[in-house]
Amino acid sequence: MSNTSTSDNVAFYGFSPVPRDPDVLFKDHPTASGETPKQDHFTASDIPFPDSPIVQEVKSFVQKELNEQTYNHSNRVYIYGTALVKTHFPSWIYDTETYYLTCLLHDIGTADKFLSTTKMSFEFKGALVARELLLNLGGQEDQADSVFEAIIRHQDIFVKGGNITMIGQIIQLATILDNVGLRANLIHPDLIKTTTTMFPRKGWSECFAKVIEKELSLKPWCHTSTFEIPNWKEGVQSNFATDVRGNEVMKEFD
Repeated sequence: MSNTSTSDNVAFYGFSPVPRDPDVLFKDHPTASGETPKQDHFTASDIPFPDSPIVQEVKSFVQKELNEQTYNHSNRVYIYGTALVKTHFPSWIYDTETYYLTCLLHDIGTADKFLSTTKMSFEFKGALVARELLLNLGGQEDQADSVFEAIIRHQDIFVKGGNITMIGQIIQLATILDNVGLRANLIHPDLIKTTTTMFPRKGWSECFAKVIEKELSLKPWCHTSTFEIPNWKEGVQSNFATDVRGNEVMKEFD
């Protein structure tokens, strides 16, 4: 836990601003653009996990509330995001514990305990749950706020302008990679193989597609509907669920 000044906390807790739009972030990128981007040969065992007391408490919480598929997805997101940064953004500096806490909690709003008991979109409810949990566990407010910000924005996929926090961008890149296979060519195929062995998907594509459809049915106003046609109504096939089910990159591991 950092005792640095508030200004230092901006970088430490992953608030440093980066372009929100990945097309801007990767434009003319020296290692990530072009047809053969760099793929550092990381395997899952090369990515160490933070294991502080607050991480242990949060892991215990999410394992009670989330199903195994979602918990495993959260851990895969940590590995993929970390490898992406090590390979393509080696100068980026942020607290890995804060990123891991974000990964563990980013889908907490999909838990049965929360998804159907609030009218809020799952990211919004999840962000509130995560922030309250971290503060109750004695976490730093800046850390809790960083996790909150990243979770609440982690499905702002179609926002093109402006910036996002560094941790917010990393988790967006990693979640969309695991969920639909986008930009999987930025990491080594062996990383995907070893990560899905360590944290098996167990039908994650179908599992997450059903969560999408459930939330759209319960809350047709929800943020997830930004993936859908304007004025989406129940009975119209979900574009997002279709894309998740059509994840060809991860199909062999499902």
